[in-house]
Amino acid sequence: MTIITQQHAKELLSKVLKFSKADECECNLESKVGGNIRYARNTVSTSGQESDLILIVQSTFGKRTGTATINEFDNASLEKVVRRSEELAKLAPENEEFMPVFAPQKYTKANTYFESTAAVAPEDRAQAAFDSIAPSKKNKLIAAGFLEDAVEMSAIMNSKGLFAYNTSTNVDFSVTIRTEDGKGSGWASGNYSDVKLLDTAKLSSIAIQKSKGSADAKEMEPGKYTVILEPAASVDLLQNMMRAFDQRSADEGRSFLSNKAAEGEDAPKNKLGQKMFDERVHIYSDPQHAIAPSAPFAGNGYPLNKIDWIKDGTIKNMPNSPYWAKHTKREYIPSNRNIIMSGGDQSLEDMIKSTRRGVLVTRLWYIRALDPQTLLYTGLTRDGTFYIENGKIKYPIKNFRFNESPIIMLNNIEALGEPQRIEGSMIPPMKIRDFTFSSLSDAV
Repeated sequence: MTIITQQHAKELLSKVLKFSKADECECNLESKVGGNIRYARNTVSTSGQESDLILIVQSTFGKRTGTATINEFDNASLEKVVRRSEELAKLAPENEEFMPVFAPQKYTKANTYFESTAAVAPEDRAQAAFDSIAPSKKNKLIAAGFLEDAVEMSAIMNSKGLFAYNTSTNVDFSVTIRTEDGKGSGWASGNYSDVKLLDTAKLSSIAIQKSKGSADAKEMEPGKYTVILEPAASVDLLQNMMRAFDQRSADEGRSFLSNKAAEGEDAPKNKLGQKMFDERVHIYSDPQHAIAPSAPFAGNGYPLNKIDWIKDGTIKNMPNSPYWAKHTKREYIPSNRNIIMSGGDQSLEDMIKSTRRGVLVTRLWYIRALDPQTLLYTGLTRDGTFYIENGKIKYPIKNFRFNESPIIMLNNIEALGEPQRIEGSMIPPMKIRDFTFSSLSDAV
């Protein structure tokens, strides 16, 4: 199966809408074509290719909505999925927060598709795996990795005439390399739209260095330390924070952005416009970002454009739903698909050299929320945690459990580095003071 063209998508969705008898109808067409390769213990274990194309039809009568999905595209099947969505709509309860579909919109062009990634073949995946496995074997280490590439297409059309179409490419690679005795572990990853930017040999060399360097880790007392967080160590905390930016949650008192001190009906119910972070904190979304682009429209077809969420440490915008925007008489601001955090001019090496006593963290995992009101999270370090003394990495240390909030973290910034793409976003390495480690973990 290949990714269908814009013209083909338009013709197919137009045919679907002609079957509709509902007051409103919205159709989403989604497809994916890609491949993957997985290896463990320095040996490829699986490889494969996948392709999928699905149609989602949403029908509405009054304030009642039903949705049905299908992956068959003959005329009888198309009519069947429309009728099914209409049947479900008539059975559904009324949605008091129902909002109509959007009229036609204008979109900016996002450079999300790269032919280099679309052309990746099984031989390319095998070479990428070999470039990681070979140096691992040479260093008598054990590598386990996964590479996945994909071309994706999304198209939307509704009964008011809106039509949106976008294709995108993506390649993800991650590798864990451990010592033969399992006492040392290193990790690295790469995530790009353009596969030409991916170098599995270079990434594996980073994991190899950390694997060798993290063996025979020493215990260190838990407490508050200056930490240098590589992008993989902070991305999940930042993404969790941005998912909690919703205006409605704040207005209803359920969020760290709720204005608890507000009194009176006219008092602001959220912290929009308030300074909450270090003035160097600038977090925004931009579908046209050169390294981490995204589709120029949300899942409902509304346009996505560059928008600041936090600038100069101040809350600039908060996403909401069409209903809540109307309810609060605010502009509708959909959530964006990427997070871009501005950085600084310090390299990771510069940060280490300027640290008298601290901890270098490769990445965090098993992150769980403790308190949504303060965004307090807990989790563990892994795959390379190191003690820094007088500007040099002194020795590896056992992993820690941490208890920390990204709110506090972004108020304790000492330095920022150049942002790197990870998980579809751009995150800089950060040097943070007084990061809280609560206990030790024996896992590597």
